[in-house]
Amino acid sequence: MSGLKRPNEKHLMLFTGRAHPDLANEVAELMNVQIVPTRAITYANSEIYVRFDESVRGCDAFVIQSHAAPVNEWTMEQLIMVDALKRASAKRITVVAPFYPYARQDKKHRGREPISARLIADLFHTAGAHRIMSVDLHAAQIQGFFDGPVDHLWALPVLSDYLVTKYDTSEMTVVSPDAGRVRVADMWTDRLNCSLAIIHKRRDPSVVNTVAIHEVVGEVEGRVCLLVDDMIDTGGTICQAAEALKARGAKAVIAAATHPVLSGPAIDRLKAAEFEEVIVTNTLPIPEERRFDALTVLSIAPLIARAIREVFEDGSVTSLFNGQA
Repeated sequence: MSGLKRPNEKHLMLFTGRAHPDLANEVAELMNVQIVPTRAITYANSEIYVRFDESVRGCDAFVIQSHAAPVNEWTMEQLIMVDALKRASAKRITVVAPFYPYARQDKKHRGREPISARLIADLFHTAGAHRIMSVDLHAAQIQGFFDGPVDHLWALPVLSDYLVTKYDTSEMTVVSPDAGRVRVADMWTDRLNCSLAIIHKRRDPSVVNTVAIHEVVGEVEGRVCLLVDDMIDTGGTICQAAEALKARGAKAVIAAATHPVLSGPAIDRLKAAEFEEVIVTNTLPIPEERRFDALTVLSIAPLIARAIREVFEDGSVTSLFNGQA
């Protein structure tokens, strides 16, 4: 997208941080645009420096960054990129964060706690972002944290379209791994035209990242059970859910989640749980050494590319927001 532009000519420019350049490059290829060459350096003391190698004056800028570990480093890099674009007179700046950082800290459970998801929105706004685009926010209320448009995209069509080509959904039950994900699971049942079950769980507040499974509400015996969630982090929740379903006679268990965080023991747990298949998208990078035979990674790039194009052309992205694309 280099070259001279007339003063009032609208032009799109695509930028990427260093967290997941493969995803950004795929988006660029689908859109038939070039990623703007960028010099990014992490100094010895961990400070980050960014400079763009082309003029960005008057452009419609889309800054793609996946917030994998180390989350703080990649968040700061994206903030610095946005600040650099603002100071270089970009006309409009859209933060594209497929996996929104700190999304699980969206409310106060007890006194003296932060609402970090709101803080992230404030930081992006202060840096100069006019718009945020993300996929499958952990909590829909995060959309209200940012003082500007938030494009909340759904990976449901990407995941479900794959499932219907491989499995007989007539013998499938969609399972919510906890009460908080029932609304999303219900959307899955509408999409696949199948039944719903819910796993009731209770967290042990004294131990981080552990849950205790209590009961399964719904018919799962002899069924192919599809566990759906927005992310798989350490794998504790979804693996215990699979164990509970197997104990109640499930024929097979499949997991489908948008964000493959896959922290710590996640891979070993997923392998031990003997899932028929674990289906995720590439909102986050998965190193080759973290992959396993039952893991299927679907590309979210076509969804992001379409959303960027619609936003740039002032088109409609409603179908991308409600999961009906």
